[in-house]
Amino acid sequence: MPVQKLETTATTEEVKISKTDLNALVMDYLISEGYPSAAQKFASEANIQPTSAVDSIQERVAIREAIYRGDIQSAIERINELNPMLLEKDETLHFALLRLQLVELIRSCGTTSPDDPTPAINFATTELAPRAPTNPQFLEDLERTMTLLIFERKDLPPQIATLLEPKLRKDVAQRVNEALLKEQGERTKAKLFNLVHLRAWSEQKAREAKKDLPEHMGFGLDLMQNGHGKNNHDGMQSNGEAEAMVA
Repeated sequence: MPVQKLETTATTEEVKISKTDLNALVMDYLISEGYPSAAQKFASEANIQPTSAVDSIQERVAIREAIYRGDIQSAIERINELNPMLLEKDETLHFALLRLQLVELIRSCGTTSPDDPTPAINFATTELAPRAPTNPQFLEDLERTMTLLIFERKDLPPQIATLLEPKLRKDVAQRVNEALLKEQGERTKAKLFNLVHLRAWSEQKAREAKKDLPEHMGFGLDLMQNGHGKNNHDGMQSNGEAEAMVA
């Protein structure tokens, strides 16, 4: 058994990643996940060319930021400007955006017009109700969302209260980002995610096969867990890129 462990260690240590490949992975991540300023800076420092126009990244970032702040109408308008056929072709994505817009209207009840649900009801009637019968999931999502109008905020069932959490905005923003990338002929997920998933899957299979592995096998990303990682993130925040387009 000790021999097997030595062989495993030797094999992993012999694997060398070229700087070119590593730079390409980082650039792919920055572009896919929406860090235009960081992508420009990294391209300059690494002396490489971005694989797509930084302008297209910024357009996706603007859409993401509109969704994150709850301005869904602005996001829809930007999507239509960038790709007029996307929402027409992807009815599921269009419905998700409209449903999120309904959630934001319900959220605003009691602020812009105290306790007046009329704008939300009118929007649901004109925009979502005609689409709901075409898909059972649409109907279920609409019914769940309208439940927000029945209860006081403090009395909402947990499964309904989650609709008002930031996660719904993030999920929709991620779906929009992936759809736009697909329409642009780009990868919908950064290659780095696939490598991490493959690495985790390989380790799981090796442990299930009772291979002699170290108790903990790090990813070699220790810098991201100390001051260096924090400083890099702060730098992205100062460039208006506080959060990448991840789920």
